[in-house]
Amino acid sequence: MNVIIQSSINTLKKSINLLSSVSNEDLSNHSVSPYYSCIGSHVRHILDFYDCIIEGLDHNSINLTNRKRDERMHSDCDYTLDQVERIINLLGKLENYCFDQNYLVSDDLGMGKVEIKYTLGAILAQANSHAIHHYAIINYILDRLGISINDEAFGYNPTSPKPKSEANLN
Repeated sequence: MNVIIQSSINTLKKSINLLSSVSNEDLSNHSVSPYYSCIGSHVRHILDFYDCIIEGLDHNSINLTNRKRDERMHSDCDYTLDQVERIINLLGKLENYCFDQNYLVSDDLGMGKVEIKYTLGAILAQANSHAIHHYAIINYILDRLGISINDEAFGYNPTSPKPKSEANLN
């Protein structure tokens, strides 16, 4: 399997562990400052990014602003888990796509919508890094809620220097 696809799948599997470790109440808890976002909104946002990519593949045009924003994922662990597994299954079917092919990607970078050429490999690599970034935010929320999950590397980018006291992070 392509390393970019496998990396994304491995990263998204961390959501399975996460969703198995929290309750619906934890998933939807908006009490952590400064942004008062919930774990579920971050998982939903990660999946929205992948959905936008997958939906645009056959049109050679990926619109990252056209997100589903399914708020049910903010409060229902089982439903959200089904959505994670759906995206993982769809990613597994991308093996026949050319990862060097260009796609026109639309996004709003804060100054209005822009279109940028990306290869499929580049946009999927960005989606993977984006997911890890949101896992770091989720990890912060988990810490403030006093919840621990069985994944010491959750939210850590593989390229980040590891703290000396935690040098055994994967």
